[in-house]
Amino acid sequence: MIARHWRGWTKVGDADAYESLLKEKVLPALQQIAGYKGGYILRDDGPSEAEFVVVNLFDSLDAVKRFAGPVYRTPVFEPEARRLLSRVEPVAMHYEVRASTV
Repeated sequence: MIARHWRGWTKVGDADAYESLLKEKVLPALQQIAGYKGGYILRDDGPSEAEFVVVNLFDSLDAVKRFAGPVYRTPVFEPEARRLLSRVEPVAMHYEVRASTV
């Protein structure tokens, strides 16, 4: 299994809208991709911005490429998400999941 990890930040006032977009549009769309196994949205609200860590699980690197394309380390954004994000990590990281207690 592959865990795809990415971080982005919003202004505090845009955080709820971004979280809703992830929950209502992005994650449901990912469920349509063969090999997608689920994901996590992590959020940390600071005084001026909110940090989001998104971890998506795929059964293989091929499944990641079905989602992200051949240049799979490049983050993928919905146009609405890009408008809500104030800054982004330029690279998505990928890790082989070696163990899980879930």
